[in-house]
Amino acid sequence: MTDDIETRVAEIIAEQAVLEPGDVRMDMTLEDLGIDSLGLVESIFAIEEAFDIQVPFNANEPQNSAFDISSVASIVAAVRQLVAQQHPA
Repeated sequence: MTDDIETRVAEIIAEQAVLEPGDVRMDMTLEDLGIDSLGLVESIFAIEEAFDIQVPFNANEPQNSAFDISSVASIVAAVRQLVAQQHPA
């Protein structure tokens, strides 16, 4: 069963990839989805706005960031972690 974070991240990424959210699988990479560096930046801005979080400024440089963008699942996990850190229940 998917959760709200997974669903919303998939919707944001699908919008950037001009796909239906159902076409976005958790094992896909941004490259698989045809999302370039500009699309990544726009996705990050949309994620920040949707979850009221701050993504590390170097998220688009995977070798220098703890925000893993290697797959949709890793982005979901990173967003979950940031939400937990920045909005503790």
